[in-house]
Amino acid sequence: MSRPPRLLGASLALVALLAAGACSSAEDTEAAAATDEGWSFTDDLGNTVELDARPERVAGLNDVASSLWNYGIAPVATFGQTSAADDVQFEGRDLSGVEIVGESYGAIDLEALAAADPDLIVTTVYPVDSEGTLDETQPLYGLESLEQQEQLEQIAPVVAIAWRGSAAEVIERTAELAESLGADMDGEEVRAARQDFEDASAALTEAASSGVTVLPVAAYPDEGFYMAKAPDDPSLRLYSDLGVQFVDPGGDGYFWQTASWEQVPEYASDVILYSLRGAMTPEEMAGQPTYALLPAAQAEQVYPWEYVGMDYAAQARYMDRLAGWLADSEKVS
Repeated sequence: MSRPPRLLGASLALVALLAAGACSSAEDTEAAAATDEGWSFTDDLGNTVELDARPERVAGLNDVASSLWNYGIAPVATFGQTSAADDVQFEGRDLSGVEIVGESYGAIDLEALAAADPDLIVTTVYPVDSEGTLDETQPLYGLESLEQQEQLEQIAPVVAIAWRGSAAEVIERTAELAESLGADMDGEEVRAARQDFEDASAALTEAASSGVTVLPVAAYPDEGFYMAKAPDDPSLRLYSDLGVQFVDPGGDGYFWQTASWEQVPEYASDVILYSLRGAMTPEEMAGQPTYALLPAAQAEQVYPWEYVGMDYAAQARYMDRLAGWLADSEKVS
């Protein structure tokens, strides 16, 4: 599938289930355990990493590293589609102790990563279709090739969390990894973040009840609109489960449907969410004549689509913002 910059991204019963399952059960310890006998974790590709001791120095993709940090596991090195310094997921963080070893997709300074001396490297893996199929013949997300992946594995073991289904499940899975790495999931900070998540979920459901429609896009001068399919993106699927009405752009492909600038007016919505990762800004899109024909653009109901981590704090923060935007928006399409 084409790979422009990746985007971001439950009913209340599902949220309650997520909260209830925040602490690992006895069965969870079979997949992730830190004992006197060592540490092990089985990732979402079924690969088990076993170490003599719990990893203390963790490096990885911004999207996972930022979530682990929200659980108290600070990274020693990060890489991603942007520098951690420019990534909204790290807003307010002191990055002075973090080696930024990658600032664009697949471009990783392996020497700098090795110098950071990680015990473990974390990243994600995306499905190759809407059924959630994982393909081990493809490199993990954030890596340019299987050869590069092998080079990372020579530096430290690599584990991958699958970003598929609803964010509710991915959040729980990420929490399991964080707990295995020593995060206190019963601590006051995590309990507060979980409550914020539940409150933001309820607020988003209330705001979405107005019925305004939402279209998440990544726009490019020569390619037009990449329009996301909510069921294929974990965050968007969560928001949809909570009541947000996303426009279905159609098409048979996974994750994206594309439209030329001439076709853009065919995809009307009340609200547009625009990607913050390498795509056009609203000001840049305004230079395209057909963009001005969109009802959301005319009503200035255009807001950032942040690619947020799979953890309580990150999702709560964005859902609060999204709820506010939807509450302030009107049906115009």
